[in-house]
Amino acid sequence: MFWVLLLLLAWAVAGAACTRLCLAAVRAAAVDADAGQGHDLTLYEAAFLSGGPGRVADLTMVSMARQRRLLLARTGWATVVDPRGRDEMERSVIGAIGPGGQSRIAPVRAATETADAVRGLADRLVSAGLAVPDGARTTVAAGVRQVRLAAVFVSAVGAVALLMPTVSAADSDMPRGLIALWFALPLALTLSCLAIARVEVHPYTRWASPAGQRLLGALARRAGGRGRAGAAGGTAGAEDDRSYLTSVAVLGVRAVGEPDLRAAFAHREH
Repeated sequence: MFWVLLLLLAWAVAGAACTRLCLAAVRAAAVDADAGQGHDLTLYEAAFLSGGPGRVADLTMVSMARQRRLLLARTGWATVVDPRGRDEMERSVIGAIGPGGQSRIAPVRAATETADAVRGLADRLVSAGLAVPDGARTTVAAGVRQVRLAAVFVSAVGAVALLMPTVSAADSDMPRGLIALWFALPLALTLSCLAIARVEVHPYTRWASPAGQRLLGALARRAGGRGRAGAAGGTAGAEDDRSYLTSVAVLGVRAVGEPDLRAAFAHREH
């Protein structure tokens, strides 16, 4: 019964892959549930937890552009208007643009992502239990890929078992439908593991830990409340600008309302 050996091999591959993914997900989620209590996220922290280093670079450029200290042209070029950065993130953007004071947005974003200021921000968030360590993100992603490969392997081995000619009387007595059912079990294991990972792991293991995700939700609700209050009572100024930048931090450049800024980032993406 050669197909039994193939079945055992399929179970071994599927079991090992699913076990690795489960362990990686547990390690990624093993963060103090009370982490971040009493911590108010800054805009840069919210941007990192929502979209990583690239989101921090985008937020910094949008903030400087709204203050007319950085010109983002519709053609995808960034021009420094005020060379004095007000914090380390702004100084990183200005340094990435270079001494000429002008550069395309895409390389500025790429250089800012790897700047010391962004790496320091990431380290602080990881230490506070609000961000997922880079190693954990890589391990979970590798585990998901391995489970996907295991599902393909089980399907291929099952197909071989069904298509191979019978080599013994015992094989000939076994209905092929029953053989297919046996191979469907490890395949169901891999597919269900992927489905659970999609629901339970994917939403928060890219950048924010569960505690960081909770703080992001609270920040978004506060920003929404301030925006509604401003619209009802005519409040303008710093609160409105912070609500706007909070939306950019959490949602990315798609939250940018100015047509010229949207065109600049759209040109960068193309």
